[in-house]
Amino acid sequence: MHLYRSYSLRCLHPNLYALKRDPPRYPFVRQFATTLEPLHPPQRLRKSAKRTGYLLLGLGVLYGVDKYYNASSIIRNFRTLWTCAMITADYKWNFTPEKTEQIPQLHERVADRVFNLFTSNGGLYIKIGQAIGANAALLPKPMQLKFASLFDDAPQIPYSVVHDVFVKELGRPPSGPGGVFEIFEEQAVASASIAQVHKAKLWPRIGSDGQPEKEERWVAVKIQKPDVSTQMEWDLGAYRMVMWMFEHWAFDLPVYFVVDFVSDHLRQELDFIREADNARQTAEFVANEPLLRDKVYIPKVYPEYSTKKVMTAEWIDGIRLSDREGVFRLMGEHPTSTPPPFVDPMSAASLIASPATAASASVSSLQIPAKPLKGGVKSIMQTMVELFSAQMFDWGWVHCDPHPGNVLVRPSPSNPKRAQVVLLDHGLYVRVPEDFKREWVRLWRAMLVGDYKGVEEVTDSWGMGLPDLVASFTLMRPTILRKGRKPKLRQVGEEAQKERKPLTQYEMSVKMKQKLKEFLTDTDRMPKVLIFLTRNMRMVQGNNQSFGSPVNRVKITGYWASRAGTRHASLGFVERIREWWQHVVFRFAMFTIDIVFWRSRFVFWLRETRAKLRLGGGEAETNGGFEEELERTMRGFAKDNLGLEMGEGTFIG
Repeated sequence: MHLYRSYSLRCLHPNLYALKRDPPRYPFVRQFATTLEPLHPPQRLRKSAKRTGYLLLGLGVLYGVDKYYNASSIIRNFRTLWTCAMITADYKWNFTPEKTEQIPQLHERVADRVFNLFTSNGGLYIKIGQAIGANAALLPKPMQLKFASLFDDAPQIPYSVVHDVFVKELGRPPSGPGGVFEIFEEQAVASASIAQVHKAKLWPRIGSDGQPEKEERWVAVKIQKPDVSTQMEWDLGAYRMVMWMFEHWAFDLPVYFVVDFVSDHLRQELDFIREADNARQTAEFVANEPLLRDKVYIPKVYPEYSTKKVMTAEWIDGIRLSDREGVFRLMGEHPTSTPPPFVDPMSAASLIASPATAASASVSSLQIPAKPLKGGVKSIMQTMVELFSAQMFDWGWVHCDPHPGNVLVRPSPSNPKRAQVVLLDHGLYVRVPEDFKREWVRLWRAMLVGDYKGVEEVTDSWGMGLPDLVASFTLMRPTILRKGRKPKLRQVGEEAQKERKPLTQYEMSVKMKQKLKEFLTDTDRMPKVLIFLTRNMRMVQGNNQSFGSPVNRVKITGYWASRAGTRHASLGFVERIREWWQHVVFRFAMFTIDIVFWRSRFVFWLRETRAKLRLGGGEAETNGGFEEELERTMRGFAKDNLGLEMGEGTFIG
């Protein structure tokens, strides 16, 4: 048997035995074996374990370096890209006509993911989220609810870090022997995503007699958190990538065009020298405006104690506008209505709400005067609306964060019987170009007199369509512009206002997308400054609404817009006469708005009276006044023209 097997193998493989007898002539050439030797499982397992260990070790080193030397920027970006990839995939798979009933759940999932991303990353993400939230009226309802609860509060950094920032920036510690200040409170009075504020006392000045003065000069010291500057460019890079993905892959919506403009202005918030210059510039504008000179105050900045990451300004004792009860008490008034037990997340009150309201109010040491100030809450709101109207139409220099936490109210030093508004936080401003400012004035005049042709001329030059929609969202009320409109267009507009049929969730979303594209016809021509002007107007309206709408904000803003058109120094005689004539026509049109406003105030008073006498009726609708009535009428308009189902308080700017 053995001989038979050898013979068979020799016949089949004659070269096999030749190789055994004669060694290969080329020993360096690799020879292939005729049989495979099995690998040992333990050896393979050891190799896999070693590779896994090296991988985990490398990831651990990368994580440690990123966390301690790069402010976790890579981890934050990875979290961002992963979240956006999940959102894109979710919409691609589940946003279909067949799954229309599941679209609300889809929006809910996406809202949770975005909110968790912003709160987990913190820092600049909070600022970006607030910028989106201030213009969230066109987003799905779950997104509006989530963004409304995105507050700019953050844990404060330890005092040891503050000490290091001072030594690096000013070359001295905050206090103590050789310190910058005589007293520096280690506990911050406020902490946000980018910086935190400490109260300090300057060293006394030496008088002409060589003795220290007795005047105490308290200051507010704003310190930038060190991680923010490291994270800034990483975060803005992720923001740019995400907006590109959303425009080209996920939603096919024009959103990328705002990236450069928003990024440039967010960078400015990290330069405290620029913020100090902004404050000084605004103080000059206020000083040169007779109607605001004694009503508004900008705290003095101390440049000798300020750098790009540390800013020192005058400490002002006052009541924050967010302290509603305190403001009413200062003005000797009682709230016109009882605050609701919860804030509607889609209302103007939610836009200006803050979880730290009580804490921030307790920082001030202002003593309420025995006699209340004159003018009431109405005078404060009048000043607020006039201030920001002057910024938009006259100065072309707009404060972009008029949050009530950034506004103080105190007795005026020049007239202690009257209230004075103190404006804080000058980090984010936009400069309004002169050409845009003139067109902005024209737009407001045309909107308020119902001039379709006038609105269309301005919006068309801005690369925007749907003039009725522009007017409605700017004025926060449903507006069909009839003057100068073609009969066919007028008929279509009126029919659109009357017709209303139920739409599926998918149809509403598709209609919103279609209208947005019609609205932004040419994003290259659209003035990017509108992004921040919208934020400003929304917050001003929210402040007014939170106090029961004591002033007619639309009328005041319109008056300043029309007035600004008559004040251009470059106008010739004929042009100036034309501007004044248009101003007179405009003032007459304002009279009709007054009628609507006072009717609203009367209905508001009547509901309050019925509620107090317990006659029933109106108790659930006693907050907000004129502003709230405008919002209620806008909801139906939004459903007709955008396919959006919106709650109360959505149209706040």
